[in-house]
Amino acid sequence: MFHLFQGLYNNWNKKEQYSILILGLDNAGKTTFLETLKRLYKLSSKELDKIVPTVGQNVATILTEQKIQLKFWDVGGQESLRSMWSEYYSQCHAIIFVVDSTDRSRIDEWKHTLTSIMMNDEIEGVPVLMLANKQDKQDRMEIQDIKEIFNQIAEHLSARDSRVLPVSALTGDGILDSMTWLILRLQRNKKLRPPVYK
Repeated sequence: MFHLFQGLYNNWNKKEQYSILILGLDNAGKTTFLETLKRLYKLSSKELDKIVPTVGQNVATILTEQKIQLKFWDVGGQESLRSMWSEYYSQCHAIIFVVDSTDRSRIDEWKHTLTSIMMNDEIEGVPVLMLANKQDKQDRMEIQDIKEIFNQIAEHLSARDSRVLPVSALTGDGILDSMTWLILRLQRNKKLRPPVYK
């Protein structure tokens, strides 16, 4: 009888878990985004002024108000590390691509990088959220200009959920809005990429 109740209890308390890749060029603010997200969800996080470039990966799991577990994989963005990104594609339920809105000199590089991600067959149907980071800076590109660049990439690809949102990983502005969009897309996409249950 105990095992029956324990089984029922465990079944009722199962949580959906989704894996989300955080990608982007080095110095785009991926780790700062993740650490600020952890802080907003009341988890232990690093001091933002002590963050160093990621070599390898950072992993964090967040439990949302909807009782959904989001497992974030922040993967290093240096050119030498980008070839490893594809190893994560088959396991991911969504991709967050972070760009530095102040770095106009690397637009072509992030366009090429994002295009190569979105063209990969293993992420077909996976929601892609592009975050225009560093919107708190005076010398930032306007969000509309970034959307136009993103739309040029997206229009040549199969239809999928994708969006560009402005954020500041440093101040936290826009981060919870980006999570609202992402959670909705993950739940809509359940049939295509079922969550893992923990």
